[in-house]
Amino acid sequence: MADPPRADTLHPAPDAAPAPAAPVPVTPAPKLRRRPTLVAASVALVCLGALLAAWAWTATSSTTTVLAARVSVERGALITAGDLMTVQVSADPALHPVPAAEMPAVVGRRAAADITAGTLLSRDQVTDTLLPGAGESLVGIGLPAAGMPGEPLAAGDAVRVVSTPGAQGELGDAPPVEVAATVVAVAVDDITGLRIVTVAVPEADAAALAARAATGNVALVLDSRQR
Repeated sequence: MADPPRADTLHPAPDAAPAPAAPVPVTPAPKLRRRPTLVAASVALVCLGALLAAWAWTATSSTTTVLAARVSVERGALITAGDLMTVQVSADPALHPVPAAEMPAVVGRRAAADITAGTLLSRDQVTDTLLPGAGESLVGIGLPAAGMPGEPLAAGDAVRVVSTPGAQGELGDAPPVEVAATVVAVAVDDITGLRIVTVAVPEADAAALAARAATGNVALVLDSRQR
């Protein structure tokens, strides 16, 4: 009788376990180098942006209460409380309106120029002096460029209106007539091109000066502005 088969032939022994794979080397992450200069610059930019945003918000949201004309006021008219109103405007250093708190000081004074309804009130639009004053008259004189000084005239300048030769150029034996005056305003006639100088003179001289100015035989002399 044949011997039974051996167990190792029926169930062969399993192959030996494979050797474990060698570990893959891991490259360490590169170390980041901190640059203090860049960090400081970034912080400065962030702070600057915050400051600019705060300034822009303040500039657009900051307002102040000022005076404006509720109705039109003619030059020389007394200003009443009913002529004025208060408005809110953005604070702008280029504007110089009268603060609303100064309304009591404005009421009762006169308009130095025509004030249009809805416009902001400025200090140079208000005056205590009404022109012409007591004992004075205003005379308008039309002058060519040759009859005026080369220096631009301004309100308040002390001038003399002097008679000039007639059509034939004769002066005669009489000395030139001159009248002391104060410049009130200067304008240009768009049609004739003449400079229209409005001057304040004593009432006693107004009629003679107006008659002489109508002939065109006058010139204007600017006296010293030093006071």
